[in-house]
Amino acid sequence: MSALSIKNLTKTYANGFLALKGIDLEVDVGGFYSLLGPNGAGKTTAIRIVCSLVEKSAGNIEVFGYNLATHPEEAKMNIGMVPQEVNFNTFDTPLNILVNQAGFYGIKRSIALQRAKKYLGELKLWDKKDDISRNLSGGMKRRLMIARALIHEPELLILDEPTAGVDIEIRRSMWKFLKDTNANGTTIILTTHYLEEAENLCRNIAIIDEGVIIENTRMIDLLKQLKQETFVLSLEDNLKKDSNLNEFSYTLIGGNQLEVLVDEDHSINDLFELLNREKIKVLSLRNKSNRLEELFMRLVHSKNDISKENS
Repeated sequence: MSALSIKNLTKTYANGFLALKGIDLEVDVGGFYSLLGPNGAGKTTAIRIVCSLVEKSAGNIEVFGYNLATHPEEAKMNIGMVPQEVNFNTFDTPLNILVNQAGFYGIKRSIALQRAKKYLGELKLWDKKDDISRNLSGGMKRRLMIARALIHEPELLILDEPTAGVDIEIRRSMWKFLKDTNANGTTIILTTHYLEEAENLCRNIAIIDEGVIIENTRMIDLLKQLKQETFVLSLEDNLKKDSNLNEFSYTLIGGNQLEVLVDEDHSINDLFELLNREKIKVLSLRNKSNRLEELFMRLVHSKNDISKENS
């Protein structure tokens, strides 16, 4: 049994726009899945259909074995949804928002209060529990929506751009919370424009473009498709003018930082051998966080090229 099973899902809007063109998707129980795509690709439409916010045109959806069409209550009890937009009562307090949300699922108030304390605490919002929510920062509102989505403790958590507009410190704290939530057994589906986020969090990935899934695989297998990687090196001293690194394509930043492209004909060992010959000392090395972005653009462009050839 899958956490989420989508078969031949199609959506055509009243104006004739075909947003989804018969997509298939299987999400394993306990998985951490990323759904990526450019604006208008169909990812948000798919999520809204799964959450019964948009009506499908055709296809079949099952959530932990429950058919969304024939057993909607059972299916929806297993889903927690974090939308792009802030959609709670901003004149209410975080504590009341969570307790009221729990009430919609028939959860006793005593249990709802326990869970609210747990999730507000884990998301660093407990000290704001009695504040008016409209006064919370953008990052706090995002975290409050995650707490609200989890208050009935669903088995499937769906997040649509959950870290949009929040600063890097808050984003990374949310990453840790989501990793811990997944490690405790909750299946997670994430859409995001932060490709670094998908690479750091998700084990599986589907890429959707123009209503069609163009890639669906494990994250590690997708990244293996890259024929080149970009590394960022911090040097002990500024690079000397007579240094010869022409064996590699590189960019010098600020005199002592290199961005070096290592292609399929070379290895990172080849790079360090060259640096040693040139007597260049390296203080630190890291991958530039753009591998998934490079691959995403390549896949989309490849699909577009094939479409042009067939037209």
